[in-house]
Amino acid sequence: MTTYRVDGIDCPVCAQGIEDGLKKLEGVRAVTLDFATLTLHVDALDIAVVEAEARRIEPGIGLVSLDHAEAGAAEPGQRRDLAIVSAAALLALAAWFFESRLPGLPLWLRPLPYFAAWLLAGWEVLAGALRNIGRGRVFDELFLMSIATIGALVIGQYEEAVGVMVFYRVGELLQERSIARSRSSIRALLDRRPERARVLRSGDWSLVPAGAVVAGDLVRVLPGEVLPVDGLVRNGESLLDTRSLTGEAAPRDVAPGSEVLGGFIAIDGALEIEALRPVAESQAARIASLVEGASARKARTERVVTSFARWYTPLVVTLASLVAFLPPLLVPGARLADWGYRALVMLVISCPCALVISVPLGYFAALGAAAGRGILVKGGEVLDTLARVDRVVFDKTGTLTEGSFEVVGIRTAPGRSQDEVLALAAGLESRSGHLIAKALVRAAASRGLPVLDDAKLGDFREYPGKGVVATIGGRRHLAGNLRLLAELAPGAVAPPGEGGGTSVHLAVEGVWAGEVVLGDRLRPDAVGTVAALRRLGVRELGLLSGDSEGPVRELASRLGLDRAVHGLTPEGKLRELESMLEAEREGGKGRGALMFVGDGTNDAPVLARADVGAAMGAGTDAAVETADLVLVSSEPARVPEAIALARRTRSIVIQNIVFALGVKSAFLALGALGLAGMWVAVIGDVGVALLAVLNSMRALAGPRPSGASGAS
Repeated sequence: MTTYRVDGIDCPVCAQGIEDGLKKLEGVRAVTLDFATLTLHVDALDIAVVEAEARRIEPGIGLVSLDHAEAGAAEPGQRRDLAIVSAAALLALAAWFFESRLPGLPLWLRPLPYFAAWLLAGWEVLAGALRNIGRGRVFDELFLMSIATIGALVIGQYEEAVGVMVFYRVGELLQERSIARSRSSIRALLDRRPERARVLRSGDWSLVPAGAVVAGDLVRVLPGEVLPVDGLVRNGESLLDTRSLTGEAAPRDVAPGSEVLGGFIAIDGALEIEALRPVAESQAARIASLVEGASARKARTERVVTSFARWYTPLVVTLASLVAFLPPLLVPGARLADWGYRALVMLVISCPCALVISVPLGYFAALGAAAGRGILVKGGEVLDTLARVDRVVFDKTGTLTEGSFEVVGIRTAPGRSQDEVLALAAGLESRSGHLIAKALVRAAASRGLPVLDDAKLGDFREYPGKGVVATIGGRRHLAGNLRLLAELAPGAVAPPGEGGGTSVHLAVEGVWAGEVVLGDRLRPDAVGTVAALRRLGVRELGLLSGDSEGPVRELASRLGLDRAVHGLTPEGKLRELESMLEAEREGGKGRGALMFVGDGTNDAPVLARADVGAAMGAGTDAAVETADLVLVSSEPARVPEAIALARRTRSIVIQNIVFALGVKSAFLALGALGLAGMWVAVIGDVGVALLAVLNSMRALAGPRPSGASGAS
């Protein structure tokens, strides 16, 4: 997938035309041109052919790497256009002034200065309309404005023809400026890395471009400065503001050996950091790139609005034509000039810019706001589904609990010691990457117990969600839960225990040898998360876990969950989730969506199958890549925040659609009835578009506080 920044496009319809044209090329597997971000994402066999075709479809566009303009900076082309439009307006005012002072001017001379002003202000509009007509794209905003102002000239409304064109061009410039500021605000939210870094080179600290830092460089950061790269603290201690990446409000204390990320801010101490990777490969760059790429996954609402714009404009042109010609033909005394003027007013107000610009911009702003809170949402379509979530199912370990297991008890069979049972269990599990296995190895090391050498484990086999089996010294050993014990060592019956923890049972040659009980701490915000989800109207909260019955039931009871299923393998989790989805479909309970929140490799299939899959940022790569959204800080409190954000975004998008269509429908009716002139129409059109864009940027405010963070 190749990504470009596209320059020279000021029309969402033009962007859609480029996308449609590139999709027809042979060898193009996928292409998306997002007007909200001015980015082109292309997956093609021959990218040079794609570039050439894009420039053929829209001459003058630029295809460059993502290098965004500064916020609020007016580009040279915008300043030039503003100067041209200002000159046209002054020329029209001069024509009006002298006409009023010189009533004896010949009639043939009167329209000439107005025509010159109209041509000066609108020649790019006219040229664009003609160019699009030649490509088969007739009904766009350039065509509407050209026909409307030409018609005004024909019927003698010279001042209005110039005024409408000037106001349209000014409105376009204001709109472009507003959108550029919006894009820059979002990107500033996503990428707060400094441009320069203080690096140790040849024994001295030198300021170099941040992009020149390589892995292994020693970087110094002073209090108040932003960390330029990901790295390990080698010297110094400081509190770090991590909100730009994780959304966490509480500062994080770091010392030598701590891993830190570019984008964090040193609050009260200087640090010397060894860079782990270049700036381009940092976590901050990855997040910014992910959100940029996510905008290519358009929401269904975006696609519907784009399709709507294709038939909306021809429909309005047809209605305007009927308004212009039917009354003079059917109504006695009706004049073509009067009804033609009304039709021109309808054409001016009918431009669909407010819809086709504000809707994708609203989604993009929401993606940026979510990223600023440590919630990476992979596209507008995910936001749409997230807004419908009314059931949330959690994994247990590493999601609602911290996943930091510790040994809380050991039971042994007669003749075996606790150290012997713990050492055997740790040795058997040492090949596994599971959190429980790591806890066993840590516990054995803390007691100074020798862990079996990997070479001494023969015929090793891991049973996901159950445990492991191996031979040691020719004898078959098993370490796992009761289900594995029942399947592979049915004679190894464990005596009744007290429950309340996660148990690893040990069996040697089919005989029960002991049990190691581990405990897992509940995350501080787990209780608050459940309460916040209840307040959002989530009607069912569940827990699917591979853990044993005791700890699962205890956790579900403590949190007040509606459903809890224990002892599940990855396949069992998937079956349970699918049964929940199927029951919902059969029950016909509406269009709600089911969300699953997990963190491990074992959760990847369930994350992929759920309507929305959310992965903890500290989880495995498989879970993060499969999920629809990633919670960077691994706080479950971000789940209700994500749902609230999605619902807020959905509300803003619907507001824009209703507002734009409502106002335009009203103006169309007023124009058809002769109650609104072209001045009012163009001001209304520009005003609707600007207000819709400003309303879209409310999504940058992000979700309202859920009250989950820090709850216990």
